[in-house]
Amino acid sequence: MDINQIDINQLMYGIAVGAIPVLFAVTLHEVAHGWVASLRGDPTAEMLGRLSLNPLKHIDPVGTILVPGLMLLFSPYLFGWAKPVPVSFNRLNHPKSDMIFVALAGPLANLLMAILWVMVLKLTLVSGLKGGVAGDWLYAMAEIGIFINIILGAFNLLPIPPLDGGRVLRGLVPESIGRYLDRIEPFGLIILVVLLVSGFLRVLVGPIFSFMKSLIFFVTGL
Repeated sequence: MDINQIDINQLMYGIAVGAIPVLFAVTLHEVAHGWVASLRGDPTAEMLGRLSLNPLKHIDPVGTILVPGLMLLFSPYLFGWAKPVPVSFNRLNHPKSDMIFVALAGPLANLLMAILWVMVLKLTLVSGLKGGVAGDWLYAMAEIGIFINIILGAFNLLPIPPLDGGRVLRGLVPESIGRYLDRIEPFGLIILVVLLVSGFLRVLVGPIFSFMKSLIFFVTGL
């Protein structure tokens, strides 16, 4: 794609509207991991100051800014990551089972945030704000907030280490199988990139995305 063909105004508007919901999505996702880990006996994230709602503490310069920015310009896909909250699984009260709760905390946080954004969207509609400048801005922000939280939650539930779904799977399977998952984890990013480029990532995430979307709309009555 030729960068000159990009509508710069539209791009800047998209960034301005999407910045808040995206930053909240990745920040609260990571904080949720650290918070549940601290409840389960591991204070690592708290000791390192990572239970903060300050997005700057969770932004990865490459994964949160550079890679998504380049893909937004030159690719039909969007891919990125935040700085993972450190969790020392051996410090958890019950490492194998607690790992499941810590892993699920991130996607659950995204599910709750998506529900909140749906409520913002409904409030914008029923209040009559939509149609004005501020109302349209809030409505667009809510739409992005719903989408980014569902896609982030669905993506992280894939059973591929080191994604949250991979952690859940690691906590559920016998140790003999878990050791094989540990060997796969260093290659997790490569696997995800291959799935992304081949188009299979969308096939895998799609059903989880649809289920989460239907659940959210059912709960909120949208």
